[in-house]
Amino acid sequence: MKPQVKPRRTDYGTIILHWLVVGAIGVAFVTGLRIATEAPDRAWLNAIDWFLPRDAVWMSHIQAALVLLAVAIAYAVYLARSGLNRRVQLDHVRLRGLAGPKQVRLGAISVILTWIFFAAMGALIGSGGLLYFGLLAGYSTLSLHWYAAWLVPGFALLHIVIHFRIGGMAQLLRIFRPERLPPPPRRLDAVELLTLLAEKNASQSAASAATSTVPLQPEQAFSPDQYPRQTRKPREAPRPRNATLQANVFAVAAAVGITGASAIVAADWLAVDCLQVHRIAQTAAPIVDGDTSDPVWRNIQPISLMTNQGGNFDGRGESQVEIRAVHDGTWAYFLFTWQDPSRSLKQLPLIKQIDGWHLLHDGYERGDEQSFNEDKFAVLLTTSDVDLAGDRTFHASPQPIPGAPATMTGRGLHFTSGAYVDVWQWKATSGATGWMDDDHFGPPEAASPMQVSNVVPYRGGFAPDPGTANYADNFERPADSADNNAIVRPRRLPRDLAATVARMGQLSLDPDVGEGDGARWFMTEAETVPYTAEVDRLIPVGTVLPGVIISGEFTGDRADVRCAARWASGRWALEVARRLDTQSKYDVPLRSGVFMRVAAFDHSQIRHTRHVRPIRLEVE
Repeated sequence: MKPQVKPRRTDYGTIILHWLVVGAIGVAFVTGLRIATEAPDRAWLNAIDWFLPRDAVWMSHIQAALVLLAVAIAYAVYLARSGLNRRVQLDHVRLRGLAGPKQVRLGAISVILTWIFFAAMGALIGSGGLLYFGLLAGYSTLSLHWYAAWLVPGFALLHIVIHFRIGGMAQLLRIFRPERLPPPPRRLDAVELLTLLAEKNASQSAASAATSTVPLQPEQAFSPDQYPRQTRKPREAPRPRNATLQANVFAVAAAVGITGASAIVAADWLAVDCLQVHRIAQTAAPIVDGDTSDPVWRNIQPISLMTNQGGNFDGRGESQVEIRAVHDGTWAYFLFTWQDPSRSLKQLPLIKQIDGWHLLHDGYERGDEQSFNEDKFAVLLTTSDVDLAGDRTFHASPQPIPGAPATMTGRGLHFTSGAYVDVWQWKATSGATGWMDDDHFGPPEAASPMQVSNVVPYRGGFAPDPGTANYADNFERPADSADNNAIVRPRRLPRDLAATVARMGQLSLDPDVGEGDGARWFMTEAETVPYTAEVDRLIPVGTVLPGVIISGEFTGDRADVRCAARWASGRWALEVARRLDTQSKYDVPLRSGVFMRVAAFDHSQIRHTRHVRPIRLEVE
């Protein structure tokens, strides 16, 4: 009868920490993939849209990261206090085991994989912290975070395979069978070691002397009674480990881990990015002309932050933004400056070809123009301090609203559950006459027939405030929006073609080549005439015309924000003025405790940069 094999077990502390890691990594990974669906060139992730979460994505991601940080600290303490650090010890003995027998080799590989996992987790936690706190939150850090994330599922698969090869299912099932933490091996005591060596040497000397002075007879050579008995001092039983400390090794490790994660939370709470809105006299108010040389701006230290995950920006998708702010008791003034490699004014221009006029575009038909679009800058104001406002205003997934049209871009939608979030949007060409579009995020709006049929994109809860703007597209939308090369008809043609072409400056149809200082890529109503075939015949093939018509002024709540901007040496400077309180239900009053977020667009329609932590206004 074969003896019954006792099932393999693992100490309960390792099991608890193991499954906390598995759970936290699972949440962090799937929420991270959902967040990544909004990054450029990651639309392929929509293939697993059914699997990815849609609600509280950012908060869940950050909370999972905190759990991982706490477990990492706790595990290090647990290994040190329990004496189990031999499990992951990587030294020359382990490395030599790579050339040893199968079991030894598999054990060495397992330890090496564990250290690769430790490195990946360190990279994830470190880069995630840098991105969250805005420290070195650029393209390189974001790329490190992305690639390190994919090491984790790879490790998990190899980890299971290696342990199965080591001991089959019995080895894998150990992680489900807890046992008490065994006492660690006794530490080597130098005094005790020297005592044992001295006793051993003395015994050997005595035995040797007895053997040499009492010659043995042949018949006595194998009689054990003739040998002197070695009287050894019995070894002391190992002193029992303090039962209380042994039972609480895991508790101590957990306490240290929770304390470490709590310290990060406290640091986040105390180190809020604050924008001081300084009080000035009305006579010291800056002139809103895009010129940063006003004395008031020179005396203010800006708040600086790195935004990322945008489109273009030389392929890196990042832009450093600086913000200054003052108020005179009635009006608030802001100066936003940000990095942008080119002055992009080409907003959906038209080009005449032999068969007619065509729209220059790359993604416009689905509401995601990425080439022929003007530079833009957006400001979001809310009373919520939720990170990225993502769990309150942005909802990922190609169809985040059941029953509403799916997005034509495969990306998410902006909307809220009830309250309005104030949004300002500056446009380099459309807003060149001094207004910044005053918009808002609100509850989802009903879809129009054209949105239901996917002729125009459904926009969820993003809408302009009541009122009118003074700009419009200089073309009628093609009947077949899916035809990238469809013929369009301009709404208006220039009265003086030569003057219009001259105002556009030196022409380049490369989207990454910006326009020079003084260039203008819109036409006013006074400079144009309604389209007629007679006027069209006078315009030669190859002519490029602006895609924007300016007529009149902004009106209503949409006209609450005034602005002016200039570009020079790779940076935009945007001056903005708005009343502290517009009395509009769509606007957020500018007072202490309001949170701000900013975003930059580099000749892209919707792919803007972003930052995680909000900026808190402190109004003097």
